[in-house]
Amino acid sequence: MRDKTWPDFDRAVADIGDGATIMFGGFGQPGTPRNLIAALLRQGARNLVAISNRAGGGRGIAHDAMDVGRLVEAGRVRKVVSTISAPVIPSNESVFERMVQAAQIESELVPQGTFVERIRAAGSGLGGFYTPTGVGTELANGRETRSIGGVDYLFELPLSADFAFLRAKRADRYGNLQYRLAQRNMAPLMARAARVCIVEIEDELLEPGEIEPDQVHTPGVFVDRMINIPPPPLGLWDRADG
Repeated sequence: MRDKTWPDFDRAVADIGDGATIMFGGFGQPGTPRNLIAALLRQGARNLVAISNRAGGGRGIAHDAMDVGRLVEAGRVRKVVSTISAPVIPSNESVFERMVQAAQIESELVPQGTFVERIRAAGSGLGGFYTPTGVGTELANGRETRSIGGVDYLFELPLSADFAFLRAKRADRYGNLQYRLAQRNMAPLMARAARVCIVEIEDELLEPGEIEPDQVHTPGVFVDRMINIPPPPLGLWDRADG
């Protein structure tokens, strides 16, 4: 194993080119890789495909929150693959929703369970899977269906990415990660499904062996780059999830 630490966020995202597909961890705000998103905004990559549980912005979240919505608002994203499109609070419509309605951005809405399984399939090297979710709805239009045991199933393709942006509580220098609570949600699967996994770490990096093996949530073999979040002002987007 090798040391996976990088000196700063800007260098960690410097090679992300226009048109890249990026998975963004996070379940609401916990686990959102805010410092990596801010670095990507500075870097300037455009025409991105964002794979994220939600498209960011609005929905009762502070409008100045650093999330995928910032990339959308900046016109850097051409397509969002997500599980949530309608606002929780109707009057709190996000920029993403307005852009979808104006046909200024592509949106692929995926049921949350299917979203997770598509990512899992990619990380496991599977060519796809059948699920009853979505059968008989608009999601099934033009899609392969199959009857198995008298039940209709919809075929779903795996969901992979060029890069995954994640956030973890602790890590050792070899990239073994430990998440805090909801940070863990989809992050381990995204780490496996992306060609390059980049992670921001809240606590100081540990030495190999300081995390008990059965407490490792993502093994270092799936991690490529890690950046320890520095104190403000360099770590502007805080050091800890609430």
